[in-house]
Amino acid sequence: MDTDALEQLLDEIFDHAVVHHGYTDYMRDYEVIVYMTADPRSGVAPAYLRYLFRYCVEARCETSVQPETWKVSLDDRLIVHETGADLDGYVWGVKWHCLYPGARLLPGSAATRRWSKALGIEFHEVRIETNAHNLNLVFSDLQVNQVPVGYAPFVTD
Repeated sequence: MDTDALEQLLDEIFDHAVVHHGYTDYMRDYEVIVYMTADPRSGVAPAYLRYLFRYCVEARCETSVQPETWKVSLDDRLIVHETGADLDGYVWGVKWHCLYPGARLLPGSAATRRWSKALGIEFHEVRIETNAHNLNLVFSDLQVNQVPVGYAPFVTD
């Protein structure tokens, strides 16, 4: 995949909301579902976009929530918005994370070079940073498509 096109697709999701991320049910590709909104006055309807990182050979997820915040965020009432809204701590129950500072393509790494050589196709590494999780993905291709409201990644036909 062309790196300029890849960078443009990553730039488009800056400051929107990640509502799900994880490997697909067939466990080869990694998906990030992004809720895209615009000022209602713009006339642009909100949409859910599926960023499908194909041939994802490496996925690392780590928290971006500071330890002192984690310490006060262990109460299970915080996983439900209604019960956690008035408590101190990180309210996990909002069920989305702000894509800020966002997603960016990283320079070639030992992992991308190793996988490119082993499989004979180009690999890339992306860093996706949100206010709760940071992801590093090593993958070969990216497909972006709109999914319907209520898209459930683990429901099979």
